[in-house]
Amino acid sequence: MTINNDQHYINKVLDGDTNSFSFLVERYKDMVFTLAYKVVKSREEAEEVSQDSFIKAFRSLDKFKGDSKFSTWLYKIVYNNCMDLVKKKARRYDTGTIDEVVENRIQATESTMQMIERKERAELMNACLEELPEDERTIMWLFYYKELSLKELIEVTSLSEANLKVKLHRTRKKLLAIVQEKLEPEIISHYGRK
Repeated sequence: MTINNDQHYINKVLDGDTNSFSFLVERYKDMVFTLAYKVVKSREEAEEVSQDSFIKAFRSLDKFKGDSKFSTWLYKIVYNNCMDLVKKKARRYDTGTIDEVVENRIQATESTMQMIERKERAELMNACLEELPEDERTIMWLFYYKELSLKELIEVTSLSEANLKVKLHRTRKKLLAIVQEKLEPEIISHYGRK
């Protein structure tokens, strides 16, 4: 119903009723802002990215073929705008790197994670996700929190399926390394040693 409903308003816009685009803006404004904010970390920049994304979507609406959901197509525009902004900011700031995961500590980390309350786990995971580079954090967020399929993620990111799978795998390993680093005090207290 939503896809057909979106297409109805898209057709109206393409037929000259530009006011119908406000329906699509209203429907997806929270989704667009949330994605932008997750990536750029600034309310003002997220609002700017959101506005630019809707303008781009409006101007290129005739290029939307309906092969995917409108929301997926819009995610791609937002994602690309965010990555452009991140690249501009990266030129101005030096970003740190994340150490590779130590495989033999995975079991201890998983055991400790089971002992932490659900709310604390969620807070910890959000803090750990924040340490990932913006593009990797966004892919993880879209895949796990927004539950986009691999096909939808491929469309949003313009990565090949192989590249996306590799990026997801490597990002999971980076995230695990970050989780392990943050859980080190818990592991020490639980096992009484390093």
